[in-house]
Parts: sequence; structure tokens; C-alpha cells
Amino acid sequence: MTTKLKLSSVPDDKPVKLTVELPPDVHRDLLDYAAVMARETGQAAPEPAKLIAPMLQRFMATDRAFTKARKTLHQPSRPRAPDSETA
Repeated sequence: MTTKLKLSSVPDDKPVKLTVELPPDVHRDLLDYAAVMARETGQAAPEPAKLIAPMLQRFMATDRAFTKARKTLHQPSRPRAPDSETA
């Protein structure tokens, strides 16, 4: 007797390392954001680099145009119906 598990595989959750260059004003904003978080939570300020992934996730999750377009991104294209003039 075999059991059908709900998970067929474990997704690769190893982070992907990217190197990016930020404008100085964006870096300052990240530093300020971390400082505000520290003040609000009473915990140590996170490293600015640790804020980038959650910010990008939040941005993409709330971008309705991206969400809508993404649904069709990996769908196979449908064949076009023949034109009435050529049929």
C-alpha cells in the first residue's frame, strides 16, 4: 500500500545571491526605513540588504497589472482561428 503525499517534491529554497548597485538616496532610504523599524519594534535595526527582498515581494504582490499579466505569461499560446476570408 502506497501513500499519496500532498507534496511531491520539496522546492529549492536556497536563496539566490544577486549583486546590485543602488543610488545613494535609495540606500539612505533603506537605512532610514531600518531605523524606523527598530524604533517601532524595539529591536535592533535590520541590515538594509535584508529589507530588499521583502520590499520587492510586497511590491510585486500588490501590482495588479503584473499579477494579471503573469497569469498569462507561461500559458501556451492558443492557435488562432482561421480568418473568415481565407476559409
